Amino acid sequence: MREFGREVLIDEVDGGIISRYEILAESGSERSRLPESLRAHQERFGWAPFLLAGDRGLYSTENEKTAQQAGVKRVVLPKSGRLTRERESHEKQRWFRRGFRFRAGIEGRISVLRRGFGLDRCLDHGEEGMERWVGWGMVAHNLRQIARRQVGRQGC
Repeated sequence: MREFGREVLIDEVDGGIISRYEILAESGSERSRLPESLRAHQERFGWAPFLLAGDRGLYSTENEKTAQQAGVKRVVLPKSGRLTRERESHEKQRWFRRGFRFRAGIEGRISVLRRGFGLDRCLDHGEEGMERWVGWGMVAHNLRQIARRQVGRQGC
């Protein structure tokens, strides 16, 4: 997600809960952040995620290897540009396409964060203001997701 030329890297888990976010200092630096996202997930939950899905900006052979070595079973990082036959075959596998569709659903979450939780425009000032604005947006979003799940369980 991009905010005033700034990008926000979002880690999401089942149920649409945002488990971690990071405001990136410079555009295009998300590729190098994947190992940190994996470490944070393992520290928080005690295991590697079963599925790791990201956009083309996260793809690198190093990131795929890092994820596999961390214990991720399904790594869905589509490669941009011209694909080799081997890579094309890899990306056409059913599990990869399903993971890619899951990743596409995250775009909807980003849209909701922008429109519904004020992350389209930061009204606070400075770096601390930006961090506070984004942080409260993430907290509000997660509370709504938790409330939705609770209501669904009660049959209301």
